[in-house]
Amino acid sequence: MVEYSAIAEIVGRTLYVSGVAVLIAAVIGIPIGAWLGLRRKKSSRWLSALVYTGMGFPPVVIGLAVYLLLSRQGVFGWLNWLLTPAAMITAQAILAIPLIIGITMSTVRDVDPELHLQLKSLGATNRQIGRTILYEARSGVLLSLVAGFGAAISEVGAVMMVGGNIDGRTRVLTTAIVLETRQGNFDTALTLGVILLLAAFVINLTAVLAQRNV
Repeated sequence: MVEYSAIAEIVGRTLYVSGVAVLIAAVIGIPIGAWLGLRRKKSSRWLSALVYTGMGFPPVVIGLAVYLLLSRQGVFGWLNWLLTPAAMITAQAILAIPLIIGITMSTVRDVDPELHLQLKSLGATNRQIGRTILYEARSGVLLSLVAGFGAAISEVGAVMMVGGNIDGRTRVLTTAIVLETRQGNFDTALTLGVILLLAAFVINLTAVLAQRNV
């Protein structure tokens, strides 16, 4: 049976890891998605196909790739991130980036093409045009962040591979649910599951309310 203090620690770590991962993914994914969305050339189609492929990439494969990169024999083994929250953040960020890029790209492409021509005729620079169109697509961008957060907070395979589900160090809600279920503590597992659902609901509700104000 998990104590209340331990549950609070797990919830806090879950929100921290997923929140930082989505923040990193947003910094990387939103500019790339906007850039791809603004490109109207046929040459960008293969990039779009690559992004859509990444949106459906198996999380376990991502976990394996991160594990190999961060292992002692890996390229980034010197960081000593394996079995730490940093490794979990890395895996979740890589998982969320294609989602944020893809949804942002599609949303930017749905903005009225006439707006681009109007801004260009007024002498706006490419950067100003990009910012204005991205602002018009802000609801979709917010949706991409929600989708990225949902994918990150619900992931278990990749997180367990690189984090190890260590008590007091890398255990999050999803991995704790798996552990409690394996041990036959179904009441605790269900409690953690409800907390996970409530956390996702609060995030989604906040996003919906924010969309009304943007």
